[in-house]
Amino acid sequence: MTLGRRRRLASSIGCKGIGLHSGRDISLALHPGASGAGIVFHRSDLNVSIPARYDLVSETRLCTGLTLPAEPTARVGTVEHVMAALAAAGVDDAIVELDGPEIPILDGSADPFLFLIDCAGIAEHLGTRRTIEVLKTIRIEDNNGAWAELAPSTELALDAELTIDFGETAIGRQSLGLRISCDSFRSELANARTFTLAEEISRLRAAGLARGGSLDNAIVVDGTMIVNPGGLRRPDEFVRHKLLDVVGDLALAGAPIAGRFTGHRSGHAINNQLLRKLMADRSAWRYAGGHALADAGPIRQPVAA
Repeated sequence: MTLGRRRRLASSIGCKGIGLHSGRDISLALHPGASGAGIVFHRSDLNVSIPARYDLVSETRLCTGLTLPAEPTARVGTVEHVMAALAAAGVDDAIVELDGPEIPILDGSADPFLFLIDCAGIAEHLGTRRTIEVLKTIRIEDNNGAWAELAPSTELALDAELTIDFGETAIGRQSLGLRISCDSFRSELANARTFTLAEEISRLRAAGLARGGSLDNAIVVDGTMIVNPGGLRRPDEFVRHKLLDVVGDLALAGAPIAGRFTGHRSGHAINNQLLRKLMADRSAWRYAGGHALADAGPIRQPVAA
């Protein structure tokens, strides 16, 4: 491996799945990207490409969605899980092609996307990797006591700590802190699934959301009970999934972030507001060499069929 070289997928690979909110059957393909292009979503049904950028985020209710301002019908929703997987695998340049309005939910985690990336393999190509190094503390709060901040770190790495609190439910209060790397993401976060409260399902569907949701792709919590027959993959699967979302949302910066993320009950909206505030303050960050999330991760050869 040549230190500092950008990484792309070694080959193309695809899958099919259902959209969590639209309920539509969607085909998705991951392709090698051009050097320096970053991650780009391509709506093949509209022949429109949307860069994976924080400033194109238009939807943060229950997912992170991107829209081209000049073409409001050109939207891609639920990008956070595939973005987290690509970032943690150290993929700098890729095309995510799909024929519908959102990324398939698959099993509700990032694990299936990591599997696809492993099958496609990772290769180096021309171009220099870079990291966004946080230089001063940036903080966002909302009116309900939720907050998140990014602060400088003594190392070129991303450390993340998150607390969630869902009161008198099976979720309760959970906290997790982790140094985010290729290996730690794969072993600690990747298979944590998205979740919802049973009492919210009818309201969401009445609003035209969660049409593709099922026990196959989400954890459903009913008071103090887990509805899914198989239960949880881990006792603290909920906070692990929220931290997975943080990785995916921060990946929309366009390069890995080196710093310390701390959050309390933060979600997609606060994560995006934090990123916008950071990037708007040019004294708060600088570009550095390397790749904060995956320098220790190996180049993965395509998995033989």
